[in-house]
Amino acid sequence: MKMGKIVFYGAISLDGFLADKQDNLQWLFDTDLAGISTYEAFEKQVDTVVMGRVTYQEAKKVIGDASFYPGKEKIIFSHNQKNDSDEEKFVSGDIVETLKSLKKQTGRMIWVVGGGSIVKPLLEENLIDEYWIQIAPVLLGKGKRLFEEGNYNYRLEFIETTQMGELTELHFRKKD
Repeated sequence: MKMGKIVFYGAISLDGFLADKQDNLQWLFDTDLAGISTYEAFEKQVDTVVMGRVTYQEAKKVIGDASFYPGKEKIIFSHNQKNDSDEEKFVSGDIVETLKSLKKQTGRMIWVVGGGSIVKPLLEENLIDEYWIQIAPVLLGKGKRLFEEGNYNYRLEFIETTQMGELTELHFRKKD
């Protein structure tokens, strides 16, 4: 039985930040993709989207009332419980145990959107199977880091690089 796969797909500044100090992502939206993107093909493979509350709130600001990853199960980690909807489940439990449980479900692709506080415990347990990281030609100096300091140290296997206008995407997978 094939286990599910946990992947991180997201953009960072050249100096490693997911967002600025105010959780603003305008620097990313100002990045010219020249009409090229791997997002649509990637997103079609995803069954479950996992993120923290701040990432969720910032994404909702951008999309407004538009459907938020339609047809995908959404798990939002938050210390402030909210009411679940048909597709959105707010969870305050253990991130690692929740994702281990999801991964056991056959063939499921789980997209970890962010942020860094969600990514760190997964790194420390070596649970992320693939990384799709887009690097923008922007230096923020301060903000929310993708890779917070932690107890992890391992080498990844390079898959490919894709140029999308000003963004450079690096694709890696966990070594067996």
